Amino acid sequence: MKKHQDTIKRATEVLKIEAQSILNLIDKIDHNFAQAVDLIYKSKGRVIITGIGKSGLIGKKIVATLTSTGTQALFLHPAEGIHGDLGIVTNKDVLLAISNSGETRELVPIISSVRQIGTPIITFTGKKSSTLAKSSDIVIDVSVKKEACPFGLTPTSSSTAALAMGDALAIALIDKRQFKEKDFYKFHPGGSLGARLKEPVQKAMIVGKKIPRVFSGVSVQKAIQEIDRKNVGFVLITDKNNKLLGILTDGDVRRLIGNGASFEGKTIDVMMTRNPKTIDETASLAQAMELMQKKEITAFAVVNNKKILKGYLHMHDILGRGGSVNISLPY
Repeated sequence: MKKHQDTIKRATEVLKIEAQSILNLIDKIDHNFAQAVDLIYKSKGRVIITGIGKSGLIGKKIVATLTSTGTQALFLHPAEGIHGDLGIVTNKDVLLAISNSGETRELVPIISSVRQIGTPIITFTGKKSSTLAKSSDIVIDVSVKKEACPFGLTPTSSSTAALAMGDALAIALIDKRQFKEKDFYKFHPGGSLGARLKEPVQKAMIVGKKIPRVFSGVSVQKAIQEIDRKNVGFVLITDKNNKLLGILTDGDVRRLIGNGASFEGKTIDVMMTRNPKTIDETASLAQAMELMQKKEITAFAVVNNKKILKGYLHMHDILGRGGSVNISLPY
């Protein structure tokens, strides 16, 4: 027993430091926190959470907590965001950015783009004077006096504080929405979910005229118009035989414009991304979810074994479009 005393002492110290960090948050709950709750409650969109590294992992957990308690939420990985996935963000959504330093360079282009969209921004940060904080509409202070890590380098107390503040936000929204126990069970269907996931993708995919699709050879302008009409953040490109050739997303368009690209006289073929991520129509919904997690996406073009476009599948279509789901996946 004596040889374990140092280990036990160190573990106890860690727990005390992290527990105190959470207790210190109590004095930081102020009008900014209340405004954040009101903003999310009144929003007609979703909470888009972003962060990288440990902050990203905390963000994914907060997404899971929000979606299981009645607030639609998605995780947006910063790297995926600047390469097209920003296409899902609208001015009806609320962005929640998490960064202890407030200077995370990967978040800068995300914040800049979201500002142009008109999406309000909430930040969890330990530095109220940081670049990220100055670019946000609401700043929630999650600063800690010290990390539990003896070198002060590994996020420990700071990540715990951000997680706890996320829980406080979610529970405050439960009260605001008057979310009841019966509602909680509705979002946790248990056995029925298992049965649902055994079904093939073709049972849940979106088909027909609802598919955002244009033919190869059309102008870039027509493809962008299709993105606007279908409002799902992307357009799929096929040949005349309906074979899938590529994809163009909202994010692609904004990035091209930002780089000074001209669409005048150009066809979609020179602007689209070839070989988009797909899933076979016969795959199970469980396989689709597994691949979504692995590839860190929430939508697939659905094809048959000859790569003929059959539809598209979004994460929300697996459990019913428009409903909240207890899955923390980035778009």
